[in-house]
Amino acid sequence: MTVFVDTSALYAMLDRQDGNHDSAHAIWRRLLASGAALLTNNYVLLETCALLQNRLGVAALRAFQQDAVPLLSVDWISAGRHHGAVEAVLAAQRRKLSVVDCASFQTMRENGVDVAFCFDEHFREQGFTVAE
Repeated sequence: MTVFVDTSALYAMLDRQDGNHDSAHAIWRRLLASGAALLTNNYVLLETCALLQNRLGVAALRAFQQDAVPLLSVDWISAGRHHGAVEAVLAAQRRKLSVVDCASFQTMRENGVDVAFCFDEHFREQGFTVAE
């Protein structure tokens, strides 16, 4: 089974103050133990890096880069997929729906992935199953 890993889950694992920290750790351990393939995209990596560096510092960014990133398969967003994600946000006209979210939905659909490890309700709204 392949599971898409979102920023909300990655950040929650590293920030002990995050309300989803304990759940994120438990789900991460279950996914690793099950042998699930963990897929993300470079937009999620960039967003996670920026949040970690800004909120928790360079040490947290280093831990993420050394400990979590090697366990992830990264799908690189093409110019066409970027354009499609921006167009999806503009069409939705929703302030809280991000380009990263829309690019992630495209990554999941193009890779036939229907389960996301996330704490972002937009994935459920799009019809994906959320790992628990």
